[in-house]
Amino acid sequence: MSRKAVSPPTGSPSPAPAPGPGTGTGAALGHGLKQRHLSMIALGGVIGAGLFVGSGAGIAAAGPSIIIAYAVSGLLVMLVMRMLGEMSAANPVSGSFSVHAERAIGPWAGFTAGWAFWVLLCVAVGLEGIGAAKIVTGWLPGTPQWAWVALFMVMFLGTNLASVKKFGEFEFWFASLKVVAITLFLVLGVLAVLGLLPGTDAPGTSNLSGAGGFLPNGAEGLVIGLLASVFAYGGLETVTIAAAESQDPVRGVARAVRTAMWRIALFYVGSMAVVVTLVPWDDPKVVKVGPFYAALDHLGINGAAEIMNVVILVALLSAMNANIYGASRMACSLVGRGQGPARLGRITSGVPRTAVLVSSGFGFLCVLLSYWRPTDVFPWLLNMVGAVILVVWIFIAVSQLILRRRLEREAPEKLVVRMWLFPGLTVVALLAMAGVFVLMLRQPGTRDQLVASGALTLVLAVVGLVRQRRAAGAVRS
Repeated sequence: MSRKAVSPPTGSPSPAPAPGPGTGTGAALGHGLKQRHLSMIALGGVIGAGLFVGSGAGIAAAGPSIIIAYAVSGLLVMLVMRMLGEMSAANPVSGSFSVHAERAIGPWAGFTAGWAFWVLLCVAVGLEGIGAAKIVTGWLPGTPQWAWVALFMVMFLGTNLASVKKFGEFEFWFASLKVVAITLFLVLGVLAVLGLLPGTDAPGTSNLSGAGGFLPNGAEGLVIGLLASVFAYGGLETVTIAAAESQDPVRGVARAVRTAMWRIALFYVGSMAVVVTLVPWDDPKVVKVGPFYAALDHLGINGAAEIMNVVILVALLSAMNANIYGASRMACSLVGRGQGPARLGRITSGVPRTAVLVSSGFGFLCVLLSYWRPTDVFPWLLNMVGAVILVVWIFIAVSQLILRRRLEREAPEKLVVRMWLFPGLTVVALLAMAGVFVLMLRQPGTRDQLVASGALTLVLAVVGLVRQRRAAGAVRS
């Protein structure tokens, strides 16, 4: 697709990109993903170390009220995914929210949202690789962490360079292991809470009301827990990217979004409720080795640490695999719309192999920076992507406000999934996102993230606007 075809003058609606983003060679992405693949891809990208390990910091700050924090942020994510599901079911394309933003707001918005998300996913790939390598080197001391990350990269290059069906199958089983692990944890936890697990007594509400009460650190602690929980949900968006490569994109994305929303809410909110009911929130193990380990250890399960290490390793590798996929497809879609270097979008046998290689390479560069520049460049990189997911959510909400009205006028039959109580809940979601920004500004630990992410967004927006105006000038001439 030529740049003229996708870059109208400023303020004009962007024409619809082709369903399969190519590079001008007629190549298109494959369509080998099944419904079960989509459902697990949605879970694979979001359930990682943020839940199994990172949630410990949220519990330490918020205490038992972390349940409220995850429930509130979960409701916000459900609204965002409902909006995204509505747009993606009406127009299932690999660029997902980037394409929707381009159509609703303009090419600069699609450029900004798409490339910001690509950077976020690539950095996440590096972080997940580092986390997985630390676990393996704990089992095999003396082996270099970077070598394990390189091995993981090679492994996932294999799954992502193969057909999309093989990627989907690999991710299905990886994500399934995580789902089984969390489900078993919830079953054991609920039995223990009810006093039905042999060798355990029902804890009642002692851990929820003791040691400072339900809000031990007051509203400030709840705010910190809320911020930690918001960013733990990032990654669900990948399912709408994958939907374009499914056998039935419209039905596939509709079902995947619906099931993913309640599953994520159950896993996250349910897990936090079980942990803080079974274990005192101020137990040092919650932060030091993770809340899931602390709960299993409390239940007297032998080898709890090793069990959790295996589960966390699988979770990290699954998220790493899903994020390489999401980054490569987003890059390919951007290039297919004239928003990036053409070589990056070359598709071979239904797979954007150059985008896979470049996305993985960027992720591995992040790993190397953690060794080369651990005190300046690497922390700056982490801050830069710290609030990107909120920026993406804002683009999703604004795009849905615009495109919903357009669809109701022009093609109401495409509204297979509908946002609840439109436009009221969309506006509520936008206000909630603005509220999260305000809370981030108030916290020293998140203020730097907000500033750095804002700088990245601003730079991308300026570049996108310049490209859009140049393309508009070329059209007029």
